[in-house]
Amino acid sequence: PEVCLRLEVGPKAAVHSPLAVQNGFLHMLVHSYTAEFFMSFLTNLGPFLEDEIIPEVIPMEIEVVDAKITLKDDNPRVYPTSPGPVPITLAVDHVIVKRRDDGVFYLTEQEKPVSVLQEQKAPVECVLAAPAAGTRGLQLKEVPELQKELQTMKIALAEANMDKARLLQEIRKYNPLFQL
Repeated sequence: PEVCLRLEVGPKAAVHSPLAVQNGFLHMLVHSYTAEFFMSFLTNLGPFLEDEIIPEVIPMEIEVVDAKITLKDDNPRVYPTSPGPVPITLAVDHVIVKRRDDGVFYLTEQEKPVSVLQEQKAPVECVLAAPAAGTRGLQLKEVPELQKELQTMKIALAEANMDKARLLQEIRKYNPLFQL
């Protein structure tokens, strides 16, 4: 895993927010982080976060890219014959947590940039090469239409996979041992 921290204070920090000039601005990047935590770790974290003094608001941006956190339940089982709860895995593709001058944390999800230009260049080259080889090729007019159709199909496939995952999760609530 990679962790990068940058703290800016002073007039140059004004780029981020007016409060950053005085209190500073913290930027943190966490990349390719994998961890396993017990649920009791999260429940016992509360006392460490409590404080009697209201802290100063420090504007910040925490960026998490390609992280995977697994939560395991370590509570005693209610029924001794139960197989126990299934661990929960939280996979984060690219999330940014921002704390602004008002002290509120804002969570935004970023999608990985898709190189659309590279995807569009490849079919054009193939189309131009096909007639030269003597085979029957596509007309250049058809390429954008096919690319739009391909993009629509990719979106539909992604939605179907999300529905499948959601349904499997719902089934596993009632039957944790269910397998496809």
